[in-house]
Amino acid sequence: MTPEDAASRAVEAVLFAAEHPLSVDEIRAHVGLELDVRAALADLEALYAGRGIELVRRGERWHFQTAADLAHLLRRDREESRKLSRAGIETLAIIAYHEPVTRAEIEAIRGVQISKGTIDVLMEAGWVRPAGRREVPGRPLMYATTAGFLTHFGLTSRRDLPGIDDLKAAGLLDPVDLAMEALGESGGDEPEASEIESVTDDE
Repeated sequence: MTPEDAASRAVEAVLFAAEHPLSVDEIRAHVGLELDVRAALADLEALYAGRGIELVRRGERWHFQTAADLAHLLRRDREESRKLSRAGIETLAIIAYHEPVTRAEIEAIRGVQISKGTIDVLMEAGWVRPAGRREVPGRPLMYATTAGFLTHFGLTSRRDLPGIDDLKAAGLLDPVDLAMEALGESGGDEPEASEIESVTDDE
């Protein structure tokens, strides 16, 4: 067995046993500093490509998951549909496109106040997390998206977030949003994805 094969086996074993996605440094802490973890991850990614299980990167973390096109085979018969309120969708979009961002900054972008419960719902869903405090008077708490957000929406990183043109093409901007944008009053960057519905499986 070559050293490269040994490194790939070690990284593979660590990822299979992990309870959550791991960063390169976390993997290295298990397998040893002398192993080329990034090369091993690249080898494993190629090895599992097209198989029932795939190695995926979410942000700066790696994990194994069921291939996306086979997920329906493992889905329970009963599904729970959960719709976010428009305020929740707008808040999530602002955090995703502008993170890290404070409550006051979210309200400034939306133009209205948000209730504490809106962010609580997003945190309970595992999509938003506290991200430190802004070093300004009052030191307000900042919020950012999580690895769970990337996983749920099938994103490798925030760079994969759709732009305004993509949202238009998908029909996720309603007529009011489009009219506001045409008038130059929409604020530009944050999406108005009022039709997004999140679906979670029963565990």
